[in-house]
Parts: sequence; C-alpha cells; structure tokens
Amino acid sequence: MAKTHTTYFCQSCGSQSAKWIGKCPNCNEWNTYVEEVVGKSADEKAWRENGSKRTTATKARPLSEVSFAEQPRILLADPELNRVLGGGIVPGSVVLLGGEPGIGKSTLLLQMALSLQNAKVLYVSGEESEMQIRMRAERMQSQNLNCFVLAETDLSNIFSQAKSLQPGLVIVDSIQTLTSKQLDASAGSVSQIRECTGELLRYAKETQTPVVLIGHITKDGQLAGPKVLEHMVDTVLQFEGDRHHAYRILRAMKNRFGSASEIGIYEMKASGMHPVANPSEVLMNRGEDQLSGTAIAATVEGIRPLLIEVQALVSTAVYGTPQRSSTGFDLRRLNMLLAVLEKRCGFRLGMQDVFLNIAGGIRVDDPGIDLAVIAALLSSHEDIPLPANQCYAGEVGLTGEIRPVARLEQRIAEAEKLGLEKIMVSSYGRKSIDTSRFRIEVQFVSKVDQAFSLLFA
Repeated sequence: MAKTHTTYFCQSCGSQSAKWIGKCPNCNEWNTYVEEVVGKSADEKAWRENGSKRTTATKARPLSEVSFAEQPRILLADPELNRVLGGGIVPGSVVLLGGEPGIGKSTLLLQMALSLQNAKVLYVSGEESEMQIRMRAERMQSQNLNCFVLAETDLSNIFSQAKSLQPGLVIVDSIQTLTSKQLDASAGSVSQIRECTGELLRYAKETQTPVVLIGHITKDGQLAGPKVLEHMVDTVLQFEGDRHHAYRILRAMKNRFGSASEIGIYEMKASGMHPVANPSEVLMNRGEDQLSGTAIAATVEGIRPLLIEVQALVSTAVYGTPQRSSTGFDLRRLNMLLAVLEKRCGFRLGMQDVFLNIAGGIRVDDPGIDLAVIAALLSSHEDIPLPANQCYAGEVGLTGEIRPVARLEQRIAEAEKLGLEKIMVSSYGRKSIDTSRFRIEVQFVSKVDQAFSLLFA
C-alpha cells in the first residue's frame, strides 16, 4: 500500500509548504496555496518499468572523455518554425509551446505533424477527440500515414503506446490535461504538471525522441503551472497575435540549441497556418494616399530585418487630461520620447493627446525604431505627410541625439530590396558602413532637430 500525505503547493510558482499560508514567500502572491494529496507507488513508474534503458547508475567522468557527435536535426517543412527552433528539432529535446486560447497552437502542431513524412509522429490529445482532430486535418487538406492520433490523458497509457509505436516525434496537447497515477491530485495541478513533465523529459532524453508540449497560459500571459516547468524544458516558444488580425508571431523565449530572439510570422487562413516569407511587404502600407502621422521603421528581430509601419496621432486634449496610448510599443518609452521632444526641441506636446500604433498587430521592443516614432509624431503634429519612399533607423537618447543601432547594414539592405529610396540613420555610425555598396540614399543625422529640418524643410 502506497504511503500518502497532503501538502500545499503555490499555484503560481510551485513552492511547497507543509501548511497553508496566505502569502507565498517565493513569489509574494496571495491565496495561491492549494492542498494536494501526494502518494508514491513503486509499481506506477510506467516508463521505467516498460521502456527505460538505464540499468545502472551513471558515474562522473571528465568532460574531455565524453563522446561528442553532431546529431542531425529533424528538418520540418515549415521554414518559419525551423528558423525559430534554430535549424530544426534537436533529437531528445523538449519544446514547450504556449499561447492564448484560440491563437492556433493545436493547428500549428497538427500541421507540423502532417507535414513530417519521414518519421512516425504520435499526436496525443487530451482536449479533443480523434474525430475532431480528423476534422481539422481535413480542413488543412493534408494526409500523412505516419501520423498516429491518441486521445488519452493517462501518462502510463501514453508511454505504453509510445513503446509499441516507437515514434520519431511526440506531440502532447496539452500538458495540463495529463495525469499520473503516482499522484492523487487533479489534472492541471502543480504536482501533476511537474510529475508528468519530468517523466516526459526522462523519456525524451533516454530514447532521443523529441517531445513537443502545448501549455496553457494564465490571464497575465504567463505559462500556467509552476515556474520550474520553463526551466525543465529545452525550448520555450510563445505564440502571439491578436485574434482580430490574421497574422501570428511565433517567438522563442528560451532556446538551448539556438537564438532566443528569433521570430516566425504566420498568416491564419481557413486551411491552417501559412508562413509569411516576406513580412515587410504585409506590415507596410504602400497605398497611394499619403497621410500624416505614418512612418516606416527598419527594425531587426533576432537576425531578421523587418520594415514596419508606425502610426501616430497627435490631437488637442478635449477632456482636459491628456491621454497617452500605445499599441505594440512600450508606453514608458513613448513618454520618454515625448519628454525629449518637449525639452530638447521645443515642441509643446504636454496638452496633446498622443496615440501610437504599430501596424499589423505585432509588438516591437527594438529601440532602433525611436527615430521612426519621432518622425510619425512630428508628422501628425505638423499635419504634413512624410515621404513615402523613406524609412528610419535610429535610437533617440535623452539629450536629443540620434544614436546608432545594431545590424545597420542589414536594415539598409532590406529597405533597398523593398524599393525604398532613402533611409535616415545616425551620423555616429557613418564610419562603420560603406554606403557605396547600396543604391539607396543614406541620410545621416545627429540630433532630433536636424531630422526635423530635413523632413519638413
């Protein structure tokens, strides 16, 4: 008979306590401790009994004696997913994909499973039935005889099917629905998530089978479950986007086998997620009508240059207190730029309503778009349209100077590729680039007032 006892877990960070306490000492959250029954059983270690290859304890040895061999990654048919993962899925890795409900997590992974033709894929769903998964596959108009579907939440049954099938990739939708018989806690609790993730992690490392997990998120946008969940896995991907927009962004928050600043852009259609090969063309408005308050910014996400449209609206504060609103851009940085314009350049924006929007529903944290934000604000304030064939790349400092940005040559090359004729950059980076290599005209500015003179001379 297994011994059982009760303990209390924080639903926010996973901290454990022998008794209930009101405030978690680890994450400082209130009323997050929940009582759970913990039981240990010797015969419930399904994977270790049925499929584990480990028979003896490992011994420590010098790092120089560890054998090293490059393992080929599993290349996917999705170029955006390959880029975000760093060149494909590493054998034995565990990937965690999070995102809001209805954003397209299940669609993206089912699409990945159906496109992998050279290996068996086990798609485990604890939220949908087999018929519902088949209906989604029919909408994608894709078939794969090597894709096996299992509607199951019991972890021991999943390991039993994996042992008989020997898949090359396991997809779990979602980790919050799995339960282990070792614990009497309900599905989705901290102890269940931690135990199931640990068993799947051991399975992946011992069999060199990559495992992809779908994770729910909380109302604050954080991955549900203990914080240790993100530390256990090798890669954490975040699927972002506005459900009212067609475009979705796949962002790597953590990646042990590649860059953690890569993004992939998808377009949501009835037939599934379609990768966007050239996102600059869809994030820019190349309409014939030129309106004030719009500017094109040259930014870089990871190693990928993008051209995005920055929209600004500056109007008189009708209701007394000026409003400051920003979508896709840090509001605190917007307030800083407004203070620079008022202090260093003499623009009286203190009693003006200011609204800023990054077109396309994406969020940009690159300080290199500061110059484009300044240009859009001044264009709306003066009600003068900016040149349609010009873009901007520069960081604005507190003294009003235009500072250089990273990967400037890639930004210039992207602007030239899309047919723009001018790009405004910081004059402090003049010596680091060779302008003769580009056909586009490069304008160098050192101060915000100098950029204003060039734009509205």
